[in-house]
Amino acid sequence: MATRHLYLARHGAADAFGELTGIGRRQAGLLGERLAGVPVDAVWHSPLPRAVATAHELARHLPNVPVTEAAELVDHVPYVPSAAETPPSWAGFFDGYDDTQAASGRSLAESLVARFAKVPEGAEPDTHEVLVTHAFQIAWLVRHALEAPPSRWLGLNSANTALTVIEYRNGLPPTIVMFNDMSHLPTDLRWTGFPDVMRP
Repeated sequence: MATRHLYLARHGAADAFGELTGIGRRQAGLLGERLAGVPVDAVWHSPLPRAVATAHELARHLPNVPVTEAAELVDHVPYVPSAAETPPSWAGFFDGYDDTQAASGRSLAESLVARFAKVPEGAEPDTHEVLVTHAFQIAWLVRHALEAPPSRWLGLNSANTALTVIEYRNGLPPTIVMFNDMSHLPTDLRWTGFPDVMRP
């Protein structure tokens, strides 16, 4: 039975303009070193500059592995919850999202799942793919794997270059192997991307 292994990583730390910082490049390089022992078939990345730079930086440790943009990985809100579904800590976050924006986000989220959250047809042998994306997209894929209600993507944050691994096999539910793992990063490079009040 073939298995699709998805290695999900949020981009490295970025500045206010969305460009990778020196810390972000260090994080991406360390993630690349960690993944160097994995038989990676492809690196996919969001179109946004911070994800593009992260993908190319980590791919320096994965010789001959193709690095390709995937529009579905772009940063977006996958699901706008109703007022009853919205935790108090998220109050106000979705103000200003109109129906058109919400529908566009849902459509992108559906495309993300349709493309990556399954075993590819005829996949043999196993496939190993790295997806360099954003916190919301990782949260959406984890929520999907758990078959949780759509609003449960809220609060599933990922640190910069933290690793989440999901496995897909035909006829079986997805397996979350790890979530938000930062063991490849030294202490001073961990938890970036989280608000200070949420860092341990």
